[in-house]
Amino acid sequence: MSAAAKTILIVDDDPDIVLVLTAMLEDAGYAAIATDTADDLMDMLKRNRPDLIVLDMLLSGHDGREIVTQIKAHPDTGHIPVLMLSAHPAAERDSRSAGADDFLAKPFEMDMLLAKVAKHLA
Repeated sequence: MSAAAKTILIVDDDPDIVLVLTAMLEDAGYAAIATDTADDLMDMLKRNRPDLIVLDMLLSGHDGREIVTQIKAHPDTGHIPVLMLSAHPAAERDSRSAGADDFLAKPFEMDMLLAKVAKHLA
């Protein structure tokens, strides 16, 4: 399957991060959709069926670790790889413990992000 056929859902409450991630992923040939809140995330996952989720660990009013646990526990979404982003020092260990498939520290290099995305969509 080509990159163009792959859809990536970006979940981050920072509009600048969403803008940068969307541009980077679309330039690489992926379809990118985004939300800045976790409030309607499960409905969005049902409607859009992304191939990968890029999820910020700390969203306004929500904890990304709890969100990834919910995603992985649901039979319709548990198979979707989740790449968690965070700038916090213990975040990688915490995100993997919660069920994230991969982790990327902020700030991140574009090449590293694209390599991790490609790895999970291969």
